[in-house]
Amino acid sequence: MSEDTRSEVYAELAAVGPYGVRPGHALITMVEPHPGHEHAYNRWYEDDHYYAGAMAMPWMFAGRRWVATRDLQLLRYPADSAVARPVTAGCYLSTYWITAGRYADHMRWTVAINRRLNRDARVHHDRTHVFTAFQDHETTVYRDGEAGPRDLHALDHPYAGLVLQVVDAGTAGRRADLLAWLRDHHLPERLTGSPAALVTVFSPTPLPLDRMSYVKQVEGVGTRLTLLWFLEEDPRRCWPDHFTGLDTAVGKTGLGRTELVAPFIPTVPGTDRYVAELR
Repeated sequence: MSEDTRSEVYAELAAVGPYGVRPGHALITMVEPHPGHEHAYNRWYEDDHYYAGAMAMPWMFAGRRWVATRDLQLLRYPADSAVARPVTAGCYLSTYWITAGRYADHMRWTVAINRRLNRDARVHHDRTHVFTAFQDHETTVYRDGEAGPRDLHALDHPYAGLVLQVVDAGTAGRRADLLAWLRDHHLPERLTGSPAALVTVFSPTPLPLDRMSYVKQVEGVGTRLTLLWFLEEDPRRCWPDHFTGLDTAVGKTGLGRTELVAPFIPTVPGTDRYVAELR
């Protein structure tokens, strides 16, 4: 294909289809670098993969990396997590927003580019994907109503922390009820007076069959929900008062089980800050 033809194709693609700014989909990926490879993994992700493997792709319009130092890892629960085994696994979390209605377009590009990156030895293999899934946006609940940043701003706004919560309804039929309870009752009540400004709720989708072999297929498709709590202060300061007992609250309803509650703080782009505090 000539350069002129390629340019015409780009122009045609840009002229059609959804192009809003709502986070209709997300990539949420929690990864554990192998012991002894923490520094190399962080430099690869910071200097190459965050951009070449994510932000440079079509329709992925916002991203942010988060880290759990050892003290933050030790706050996680439940101990018998079905997501992280052991529950402390997965010290880096990356979150990305994808334009609503562009999931299929993005997936075709991401599969192709990751094949190319792997072929060109630009993939760091000394890591384990603990929880990696593309997800569909279900709802966002705000603490302050119309005041403050919207969910589309969440990965650019300087939030001081994030809490990842994964809940499972057990059956596909109950997930809608669990989502309704979260949206209409639990999250509005829990956000009142909370350091969390908003919570986004997503549902996981299966990875394509032609995904890279080192990324395992998503579990809990049809039954799980993924919650991202965006915090205005360091989670260590507010953990006892605001983020213990989330599993009990879900369990009491009979609608499902909390599979993971895990706090993170933002990385400092371009640096190795916190790498020495992971173990």
